[in-house]
Amino acid sequence: MKKMQDRHPLDRPREKLARKGVASLSDLELLMAIIGSGNAQADVGQISKRVLKLIRTHGADLRYSDLAAITGLGAAKITVILANLELARRYLIESDRPIIDCLDKAAQQCDNIRDKKQEHVVCLTLDGANRLIAKRIITVGTLTASLVHPREIFTDAITDRAASVIVAHNHPSGQLKASTADREVTRRLSEAGNLIGISLIDHLIVTKHGAVSIINER
Repeated sequence: MKKMQDRHPLDRPREKLARKGVASLSDLELLMAIIGSGNAQADVGQISKRVLKLIRTHGADLRYSDLAAITGLGAAKITVILANLELARRYLIESDRPIIDCLDKAAQQCDNIRDKKQEHVVCLTLDGANRLIAKRIITVGTLTASLVHPREIFTDAITDRAASVIVAHNHPSGQLKASTADREVTRRLSEAGNLIGISLIDHLIVTKHGAVSIINER
């Protein structure tokens, strides 16, 4: 593989992109354009080849520590690579995922539990752009109560590498007013989320009559 200085100036990735368009670049050349240059430890082509191998191996699970093991790749370039991949994941690759950025949109995801005769607790895991990663029924309780432990909420959120969660449960009685137990569960989940770095955005009560936020109740 040619080193960057051995390439004709017009055939270097950034110049080629400007002249022929981004689609003309190979996967390796795209990485070379992102990384820009090498250093005394390794040429940009060598670094890019190793990064590409990791991307093809790990895909969306590529981590900072994986890239940090590459000789010649420093913190600044690692940040640029991961930021580019995350932006593509959020807005291009998975752009069909709904953005949950208000109570109504979150409540829509819980329409299936509004009329249940038992309490169902649902957890929505979200990425950093508030796009839905997954929706799960966490527990099914009795007619009057459902016990929720933070580990039941955050175990899957950690697996999803979520940035935040929204929790919701139904009231079979149709009552939209939060109980003391509802507020206590909300407090515990918020504290647990703060400890592990996954924010509890909201805790909703949903019924056939509507939905309310416990966190933002007035």
